[in-house]
Amino acid sequence: MENIKSSQQSAVGSLTRLSVHVRSFKYPDGTQAMSDIDITVRKGEFIGILGSNGSGKTTLLKIMDGLMKNFDGEVFLDGNDIRKLSPREIYKKIGLVFQNPDDQLFAPTLFEDVAFGPINMGFDTGDVERKVLSALNEVELTGLEKKSVHNLSFGQRKRACIAGLLAMGHEILLLDEPTAGLDPMGEYKMMNLLTKLNKGNGVTIVMATHSVDLVPLFLDRLYILSRGRVARGGIPEDVFTAPEEMSNVKLRLPQIAELIYKLKHEDNMPFERIPLTIGEARREIARLYA
Repeated sequence: MENIKSSQQSAVGSLTRLSVHVRSFKYPDGTQAMSDIDITVRKGEFIGILGSNGSGKTTLLKIMDGLMKNFDGEVFLDGNDIRKLSPREIYKKIGLVFQNPDDQLFAPTLFEDVAFGPINMGFDTGDVERKVLSALNEVELTGLEKKSVHNLSFGQRKRACIAGLLAMGHEILLLDEPTAGLDPMGEYKMMNLLTKLNKGNGVTIVMATHSVDLVPLFLDRLYILSRGRVARGGIPEDVFTAPEEMSNVKLRLPQIAELIYKLKHEDNMPFERIPLTIGEARREIARLYA
């Protein structure tokens, strides 16, 4: 996993793809759901929206994707007001993968499901087939084209949803809890896939999650969402500070960071910094006992 962490240090583009400014958003019953949101997503970044259940992550992704428009503020996609773009203009560039893949998959076979988007975008038969096979290859589902989507594993269905967006040519993926419901190996495979798409293929990714242990390994930047507001944002090293501050937003430090924090502040061990990954902790401990 440490190789993944080092790979995220590669440079990302400075071009802003998404600029989100939500002054206020209320549910139909009048409940205040979001306020004072200010998020920028640059080309090639892997961004995390970190928050506990009910913090507003899914609502924010739907606003980013143009699905929710009745908010006070602005969302710009490549400099254009997303509320003034047609669905076709939006979905040529950006797409949302829901937390439950069964809310997104509907066709009899995997091939037909992934092909639905390109067909509706007007591509001819040859282009559709090429795009579908390429997308399935990207998410490691090659050979399952004729399989019923209902007979795919949960993790495969999640990857099938991603393939459907890639086949449409999406350059920005919004993912709602992509590792939810997966076992530890499934989590690892999903995050490796997303890292490959991001670092290898240049796909810009915004991922909503509550899994604090994944964040330091994979993400360039993250925003902590609490009660519909951005509590803080930046690189993981700046965002993860003390257990008390994380507890205030109903989260915790990554497990290794919490351990080293206690060793430093309760057992007076002279750590210079609080590492966020096992590899960083190993190097810090080796330094102390060298």
